[in-house]
Amino acid sequence: MFHTALSDHEALAKHTKSVIVIGDVMLDRYWYGDTTRISPEAPVPVVQVKHEESRPGGAANVALNLAHLGAKVTLIGVVGKDEQNETLKRLMGAAGVTCRFIEAENSATITKLRILAQHQQLIRTDFEHAEMDSQGILDQLMQAFEHSLGTADAVVLSDYGKGCLRPAQPYIQAARAKQIPIVVDPKGSEWSLYEGATVITPNSREFEEVVGKTSHDAALVDKAKKLIQALCLDALLITRGAKGMALVQKSGPELHIPTQAREVFDVTGAGDTVVATLALCLANGAILYESVPIANLAAGIVVAKLGTATVSLAELREALHLDHQALESGIVTRDQLIGLRQRLKTQNKRVVMTNGCFDLLHPGHLQYLQAARRLGDCLIIAVNDDASVTRLKGESRPINTVQDRMLHLAALGCVDWVVPFSEDTPGELIEAIMPDVLVKGGDYQISEIVGAETVANAGGEVKVLPFKGGYSSTLLIQKILSSDTHCETAD
Repeated sequence: MFHTALSDHEALAKHTKSVIVIGDVMLDRYWYGDTTRISPEAPVPVVQVKHEESRPGGAANVALNLAHLGAKVTLIGVVGKDEQNETLKRLMGAAGVTCRFIEAENSATITKLRILAQHQQLIRTDFEHAEMDSQGILDQLMQAFEHSLGTADAVVLSDYGKGCLRPAQPYIQAARAKQIPIVVDPKGSEWSLYEGATVITPNSREFEEVVGKTSHDAALVDKAKKLIQALCLDALLITRGAKGMALVQKSGPELHIPTQAREVFDVTGAGDTVVATLALCLANGAILYESVPIANLAAGIVVAKLGTATVSLAELREALHLDHQALESGIVTRDQLIGLRQRLKTQNKRVVMTNGCFDLLHPGHLQYLQAARRLGDCLIIAVNDDASVTRLKGESRPINTVQDRMLHLAALGCVDWVVPFSEDTPGELIEAIMPDVLVKGGDYQISEIVGAETVANAGGEVKVLPFKGGYSSTLLIQKILSSDTHCETAD
């Protein structure tokens, strides 16, 4: 009920795919320890280092993410003739990544050292002495790229502004000529460097550095479309932190999806995970609209880890499985429902939505909901939470908790998804979901229905369906109370 045209597992690993990652490779080093005192020499903590760790960073972390997702990866970049280079090659080799490093004279491998105590990062020091802009280095990079391009299914340009991708056009043009998708993780505001790429994946800050401030989604989409046209791109994927992601395409629908992070522990490297997952999906023939939700889910996994981390194929498949289970259970969160609604659009599913308290289900409800379901391909019910029912119905209501009411509704064969809302009206939720058909039961006038104008203005339909006569939750409650009083009197 939830799958896209290309299933998630196919989008991730239909067959083993080859991906080239070219860009600024780095080594991330971590020193872990404890701190219990302040230095007498300066007002800084003293850290007693107990453990050291080295991880691939920058473009190397993108490559590592791809390798852990099952891709065959070639990593191209510039390093120094030093111990850090050897460490990086060892780590990448252990993950099965083929390294085609250009070793520059009088240069050092870019290294970032982070010192942590009690899982908190205290300081980061960067070592950058690489020389990447000589013609000899650029020629060697292009030779390594062309040597690997013949078997590539996708290309990633991982730009950290250190010089490896200045210029980037030769790589984009060579991949474009072979109709190989190109994913670019940009740096700086000089995006003419990336003209002709398939998709560029900036974060919100990077995007606004290029196009200016965007105060709302419509402005973001408008500016993104203009940039796509100016740079001859297929799409922009803008990562928006807690707001999730926005995909804007040259042709095709937009996609706004909420973040999938259950717990944010460290955002280091999350962008690399998005780029890697997206590239692998495209390498397997998935379209962007199918690929972005998977990349979003991968990012949600990796930010729950400490430091520069990756997500494995097993972890991502498990998360996809759990995500599908949650969505297929009938009861969903608002964020899950918004993401689901975007996917249903790609399947041209006609979505019907209604709302109510549904405190005591009766035959009138059942008949009404069955009739509502027949108006489309799926039915969503928004249910007032307990506090909002009390505000609407009085201190004695609800009789059943919101969880019980949702369980009753989700068990009905005519209902696809149930979502709670806490506001007095479902107006905000209706606007976020934007159903194709908004339904209300009873003797309402369409003008009285919350969300009717919003749905109608978007091209949707608003319908009023009659309740079966003689049934009412309020009357049922009164009858029960009356029966209880009669029994007490008889006793």
